[in-house]
Amino acid sequence: MSVKANRAAVGATVSRARMYEVIRSPLITEKTTNGSEHSQVTFRVSLDATKPEIKQAIEGLFKVKVKAVNTVTVKGKKKIFRGRPGVRSDWKKAIVSLVEGHKIDVTTGL
Repeated sequence: MSVKANRAAVGATVSRARMYEVIRSPLITEKTTNGSEHSQVTFRVSLDATKPEIKQAIEGLFKVKVKAVNTVTVKGKKKIFRGRPGVRSDWKKAIVSLVEGHKIDVTTGL
């Protein structure tokens, strides 16, 4: 069992520094704005972040209760940079469902 799997299995708390590493930035698009009507907020997170880590980070940083966390790994596109083929980096997004009555205002900073 790896250290990360062991940490998630034990249910250890995530340090404040790790919370800031896990949550990179809010994702603001037309689709995520529509999700806010259903108490959902979308964040760009680190590739190695687990669902329990994301849940603890959101609850710790924003002082809200999280109902569920869904994650998607977005594969990087093949692009041409200055005439040479390249690949954009993969990234991970987390769609966080909040308990009724809780809300995160992503337009204000931490």
